[in-house]
Amino acid sequence: MKLETKEELEKELTIITKWEKDQKGLWFWERIGRIPFKLLDKLTPDFIQKKLGVMLDEIGSYIQNGGKYLTKEAHILSQLQAKVPVLNINDLEDVSSIPLHIMDSVSQDIKTSGSKLATVQGATTGIGGIFTLAIDIPLLLGMSIKTLQDIAITYGFNPRDRQERIFIVKCLQFTTSDVVGKKALLNELSNMNQTDSQSKREIASELQGWREVVYTYRDQFGWKKLLQMVPVAGIIFGAITNRSMIADIADTGIMLYKKRRILERIQEPIAKN
Repeated sequence: MKLETKEELEKELTIITKWEKDQKGLWFWERIGRIPFKLLDKLTPDFIQKKLGVMLDEIGSYIQNGGKYLTKEAHILSQLQAKVPVLNINDLEDVSSIPLHIMDSVSQDIKTSGSKLATVQGATTGIGGIFTLAIDIPLLLGMSIKTLQDIAITYGFNPRDRQERIFIVKCLQFTTSDVVGKKALLNELSNMNQTDSQSKREIASELQGWREVVYTYRDQFGWKKLLQMVPVAGIIFGAITNRSMIADIADTGIMLYKKRRILERIQEPIAKN
């Protein structure tokens, strides 16, 4: 099957570069969204604080051994196969021969299904107000990681590799960071395209501060925590917040994994026309 020309790949890369620049702006609402969390932090029940601690442990476990969020590779491969029946897609190596627009299509399907599931989950956990927020936080974290794993496979990367797990956590951190954090993380994520061992060691070393992922992640629940004190409002805003979170995370994964795939194809000795 015909792949993209070098010119087409460079055009796609330009679109991704524009998206990266757009991500460096911090909206006013993102700033004030953290205010309720800071005001209510001291009032947060101990059991919710413990859940945040569980998140820290789970992310650490995920980085080391994959944790419990590993996706089903065969399911994603079957989705890709359905889009290109003329090819035999049996493993991740076969995915490299798939055109980008097919990868994009499956990734958008993952984003859509994940957002719908997150909407239902957010509404369900919003029924009990602030008390069910303790259930919602780890569930959403798990869904976020799985979404990024599915997208990684769609673009031909193996989420079981430790290096890819680091990349996935960095994508999580990027999605929930402020403008300063996004700038720094874009540089780090770009460095992961390098293959030299020194670069990989530096990225692994930087991830020692992975607790920031949870702390920036929890800030996104500022308004949601405030509104979940009223159960009915919790249902509405729980659904909206979770849907938005998964959609944003999926967009980050699609853009950054697509960029890596494009750069690999551009760097091939002979562009496939």
